[in-house]
Amino acid sequence: MIDIQAEQEAKAKCLLVGAPSKDKNSEEKPLELMGLVDTLGMETLETITLARIEPNPVYGIGKGKAEEIADRAKELFADCIIFDFEIDPTKQRNWEKLTGINVFDRNEVILRIFAQRAKTREACFLVGLAQLEYSLPRRSHMYGDLARQRGGSYGAKGSGETQLELDRRQVEEKILRIKKELEVVKTNRDTQRKQRERNAVAACALVGYTNAGKSSLLNALTGADVFVENKLFATLDPTTRKLSLSEASTVLLTDTVGFISNLPHTLIDSFRSTLEEASLADLLLIVVDSSDENCITQYEQVRKVLEEIGAEKIQSLVVLNKIDCIEKDQLRLAELESHFPSAIKVSAKTESGFDTLLSQMTEILLGQEASYIIPMKDMALVETVRKNGTLEKEEWLEDGIHITARIPGTIDENGNATTRTLALLTPFRIN
Repeated sequence: MIDIQAEQEAKAKCLLVGAPSKDKNSEEKPLELMGLVDTLGMETLETITLARIEPNPVYGIGKGKAEEIADRAKELFADCIIFDFEIDPTKQRNWEKLTGINVFDRNEVILRIFAQRAKTREACFLVGLAQLEYSLPRRSHMYGDLARQRGGSYGAKGSGETQLELDRRQVEEKILRIKKELEVVKTNRDTQRKQRERNAVAACALVGYTNAGKSSLLNALTGADVFVENKLFATLDPTTRKLSLSEASTVLLTDTVGFISNLPHTLIDSFRSTLEEASLADLLLIVVDSSDENCITQYEQVRKVLEEIGAEKIQSLVVLNKIDCIEKDQLRLAELESHFPSAIKVSAKTESGFDTLLSQMTEILLGQEASYIIPMKDMALVETVRKNGTLEKEEWLEDGIHITARIPGTIDENGNATTRTLALLTPFRIN
């Protein structure tokens, strides 16, 4: 007797097809796709790495290789074939006719993961929009050759719309409705952002490859309770928490959605509003998973995405997270130090390196701590410091007002300050 529950809970079995390796002498497994498939709850039966991709209009590869992959999928009793590169709707339709099973690419895998992870109203809207825009050109294979439905009165017009045309129109209308809903969400987000700007609170964003430990780092630094799981895209929604850098100052620390190579443009466009948290930050903490062998490539991909959203010029700190996993591997540490010479080594698990991280964040966001003696006739400067800097200590004595403060900005080699407040205070600095 068939166990219906066990059959329903069984993982979908996949045959993965990887893109040609840059090194022609090796066949690298599509490890990232394997991780995505595992996150989606599917089982990888086998991986095939292509030697080349041909400009073939039917399958994108030669017919012989396509039939070989189709036969192998049947031998393995695979439920689907997943490509580690984008396939257009026509090729996807041809592959499904050839194999008789579902065929899709890494973009659809990522979209499905996002759909599983979306919890908040905004995230559900964003993922829904991305899915609809991605599926719109792929809807024809869902219906096959459906006859036209008759419509209208005789002589008034010709044949009615096909089911496909009706479906496309419904999808397009749904896309418009979601976009209107997102405009309301965006307005609320902009209002919250303007409120933060009025309060003159510095903003810092955690960015990095998916599963680099950004949420764990946010929890460890701020005591937040953001969901954490050792899987790709564990969190989608940007979460902001206050972080105290000193008794007199706090900053806003935001955890953003993780990046990944070849992130579908539909997702980049849809999640642009959440990625704006990174593009509008005063400081970026680029979190790198030091225990991952591909972390250098992942860092380069993060830099590429930051360029796409216009955040590449924002001051940043590279944070090598999970350093506790490799602290005994001297060769690995030396390699990372050569590639990231100014990076800060931390562990969200053991909280090692936090003092150094917080110290550098404080200096960049709030300015270097310095002492000043302000003459009584210039007492208005104290109020300027309160508005534009961080006043750590204040004493009114006979020779003037003694303050210890942090003022954003730096002084160049010629003694010129980069901010007006720092320029006004520099003549009264005593250390």
